[in-house]
Amino acid sequence: MAPINVGLMGYGFSTKSFNLPFIVPNPDLKVYAFLQRAEAPANKSEVPAGKHCAVDYPEAKHHRTADDFFADPNIDLVIVCTKHDTHEEFAEKALLAGKHVVVEKAFTRTTAAADHLIELSKKVGKTLTVFQNRRYDSDFRTLRHLVEKSAFGPITECEIHYDVDFPFWISSWKSPDWSPGQGMIYGLGSHSIDQALILFGKPTNVTGFYRALRGVESKTDDTFTIILQYSGDKKNLLVTIKTSVVTTMQYPLKYFVRGYDGSFVKFGDDKQESQVSAGMTVASPGFGAEPEATNGFLTTKEKFHDSQTFDPASKKWVGHFPSLRGEYTLYYTDLVKALRGEAELEVKPEQSRDGIRIIELARESADKGCTLPFN
Repeated sequence: MAPINVGLMGYGFSTKSFNLPFIVPNPDLKVYAFLQRAEAPANKSEVPAGKHCAVDYPEAKHHRTADDFFADPNIDLVIVCTKHDTHEEFAEKALLAGKHVVVEKAFTRTTAAADHLIELSKKVGKTLTVFQNRRYDSDFRTLRHLVEKSAFGPITECEIHYDVDFPFWISSWKSPDWSPGQGMIYGLGSHSIDQALILFGKPTNVTGFYRALRGVESKTDDTFTIILQYSGDKKNLLVTIKTSVVTTMQYPLKYFVRGYDGSFVKFGDDKQESQVSAGMTVASPGFGAEPEATNGFLTTKEKFHDSQTFDPASKKWVGHFPSLRGEYTLYYTDLVKALRGEAELEVKPEQSRDGIRIIELARESADKGCTLPFN
């Protein structure tokens, strides 16, 4: 089959660090076009790599306006890597132009916008999905494997952390106000909420708390806690989702899980982002691998893995469970299979819509000081 022509909107960090490194190696995808408003430099030899798409991808088409980009009949798949407040507009235009669409997280700013796009995609018969690449993190792939293999028995508690220690980019968050799409819940929270939904499904109740710890008085959160409660056969399950910018730790806490038959504590994070920044590619030795120092610690009643040894004091099997390799390339491998009708769509837009609903309820819960039902 001919490769699928990909058009990427924007040429910022998301495009260059999270999408292109994992699209380019896929023989079923072709980097066909970009939307970058900046004019192509007259003398490309004087422009450093990473500044302009026309320099880095001279064989791809360069569109400077959205109208020209969407009118290009040869673009099959649009990747929306623009600001949060443009996601709905550009995804809608792409669908109406007859393109399949991947939307960067956060999917949309509101549930209503997400519902609109989902209905439109069905109407025009085009695939709509969200770039939930963190499903392919080394640590989440490991945790998902352990849950699917019932390493813990019935789970009673799960904490999902995504902490950052005062990242440089929050220095620009100076406004005292907030609007949908802003803040860390919409940012990093879009990933960790998605992971909770994949592991446990929709909650029954949502409770939220948010703070601004970056030294300004603001309603725009940089730190938050969301508690999800469940019912039925999960009535004893409590899921806590957290992000904090005060994280003075060698390796930030990532997961804490405990159930009737086992527990898992995981520090550290997936290395694909930092490896790309360091110049590595998916073909580099060790790409996607975590260091042994951050392998999670698994405790079970019965021996689950060869890495475990019996601890006479606790009468449990204990040991560091080797992390699975992080593979963002699998996101696009799975997407190609779905576009060609060979497999079900892995990242369904309804799942990301439910994540946006949890964000809305968490903000409302925090403002009202109460627990709210998921609906």
